[in-house]
Amino acid sequence: MINLYNTMTRQKEPFQPITPGVVNMYVCGPTVYNYIHIGNARSIIAFDTIRRYFEYRGFKVKFVSNFTDVDDKMINTAKKDGITVPELAEKFIQAFMQDSKAINVEPATMNPRATQNVPEIVGFIQVLIDKGYAYVSDGDVYYRTRKFANYGELSGQNIDELEQGASEHINDEETARKEDPIDFALWKGAKGDEISWDAPWGKGRPGWHIECSVMATKYLGETIDIHAGGEDLEFPHHENEIAQSEAKTGKKFANYWMHNGFVTVGDENEKMSKSLGNFVTVHDIVDKMDPQILRLFMATTQYRRPIQYTRENLEEAGNNLAKLKNAFANLNYRFKNAESGSDGDTDRRVEELIKQFTDAMDDDFNAQNGIAVVYELAKVLNVYSEKETVKLDTLELLKNTFIQLVSIFGIQLEEGQLEDETIKQLIVERDTARDNKDFKRSDEIRDQLKEQGINLEDTPQGTRWKRA
Repeated sequence: MINLYNTMTRQKEPFQPITPGVVNMYVCGPTVYNYIHIGNARSIIAFDTIRRYFEYRGFKVKFVSNFTDVDDKMINTAKKDGITVPELAEKFIQAFMQDSKAINVEPATMNPRATQNVPEIVGFIQVLIDKGYAYVSDGDVYYRTRKFANYGELSGQNIDELEQGASEHINDEETARKEDPIDFALWKGAKGDEISWDAPWGKGRPGWHIECSVMATKYLGETIDIHAGGEDLEFPHHENEIAQSEAKTGKKFANYWMHNGFVTVGDENEKMSKSLGNFVTVHDIVDKMDPQILRLFMATTQYRRPIQYTRENLEEAGNNLAKLKNAFANLNYRFKNAESGSDGDTDRRVEELIKQFTDAMDDDFNAQNGIAVVYELAKVLNVYSEKETVKLDTLELLKNTFIQLVSIFGIQLEEGQLEDETIKQLIVERDTARDNKDFKRSDEIRDQLKEQGINLEDTPQGTRWKRA
């Protein structure tokens, strides 16, 4: 059984879905006014890995992650760039999709946008007004925070000790419109010619927190299995979502709350963020290195732990990725001379490792222990590949298990087979030259392939190649 850490209860709990065999999961997505940085990617990769593990364990996962495509940052950036807010959103949503594909993130079941759900947002707010949980003030609508009895339960905040400004984007002018400084905005009245929609209380746009409450309950139900995001969203965003949603429905909003740790940089382990200006975008990094290195680096730390972003850590991930791919290539090469049947000892070792992997990942998705098992499996692949005689069924078991476990971390393994006929013919020609002791021609072919980025490796089983 999978046990996961529930932020709400501060303990690990057995995962019991509302519908057997189904996981309804909502993960807060980006505000699309810039490229995502690797701090954002941490959350994206962490919960993609968790989703993949749920699927490996036989669950059907309905995975919803939103785009915040209108807010103050969007409006200000669009104005600065001389474009509309929808144009800005479309540019960076497409960039998000490209970057997510590069780091091999499974597409969400759906990516709803705030602007596509304004009628539902207006209706949701109206219910809160009718119930007395919200009020209109000079074109804005605010939530009466103190009216919600359990406010602060998720983050451990004492409502009487909350500082002014906790509800985000606050200023003196806004404070004057509130009944209480800790009330937060559900709707922001239009200013000038900025983007806006009609509502019973006046033209404006949704507040940040309300959109996730609306989209989570609209697409997944009034009570969902898992709500997730970065630990910086725990307060006030997720706290406010709970207050809004449970006030409207009278039901528990989410059964489990999951939060991933930060990415830190520098000697002081400072949190990476756009506001601090210390961020590296995924868009830039995938142009300079194999994006699978970033994926392996991010996916193999337990999701609640912080990750320190350093060149050394990336280099280590690159070395580990090469070891995984090399083990896989070694194994694949042996299929050409495998005998029928299976090797009982190796098969039993594989089954032992599968159990160790499942035990590790069932324990709150402990990716560090899980990948350690995968590295042990890679050793088994290497050792078995060196045997004089190998069995076909065991090769298939090793290959399929390795692909399955590695793919949970989002890593795609190349088969390492000679698909390029030109390269294949050159290698055959080189082998013939070596047999004939024509070492000059053999060296010429090696150099020719090297210029094409092809490295050759002479092994007891024959010549293998891989791209540099």
